[in-house]
Amino acid sequence: MSADNQNETNQYLTFKLDREIFALGIAKVREVLDYTAITRVPKTPDFMRGVINVRGGVVPVVDLRVKFGMAPTPQTVNTCIIIVEINLEGETTVLGALADQVEEVLDLDPAQIEPAPRIGTRLRTEFIKGMGKRDEQFIIILDIDRVFSGEELASVAGGEDLAQAVRS
Repeated sequence: MSADNQNETNQYLTFKLDREIFALGIAKVREVLDYTAITRVPKTPDFMRGVINVRGGVVPVVDLRVKFGMAPTPQTVNTCIIIVEINLEGETTVLGALADQVEEVLDLDPAQIEPAPRIGTRLRTEFIKGMGKRDEQFIIILDIDRVFSGEELASVAGGEDLAQAVRS
């Protein structure tokens, strides 16, 4: 990190998937919605749960637990959808990501963040920006732009195709 970055405090939205705590840079998060009915779309990847209507726009919803090899996200009173903006091949794409529950917005000083470990997590480490530490608890900081490949999201990000599938 540059000297400039070392003086910054970074804000992250923390959320749970299974028993693990994950975080996204707050700049990537548009909003957090209560769980709502998701319209399934045929012939999409397993991690793709479907689409929702967000202020008249079709937003694909993905299940990060499935993407990371966990059991699908159960619908509970705490289940929510985090609306994020990802950079996909130079374009901004809006996605909804299911979470078991949102925890809080947390300030982490760069000194509290360590590089991703090479082994010992359920994720391939290229998805992980770093490991934050609060008290004795580790927080997996995701690089949401690298969680999905362009090929994986080709069918998901094609909003026109999804909108057509929903209308048919």
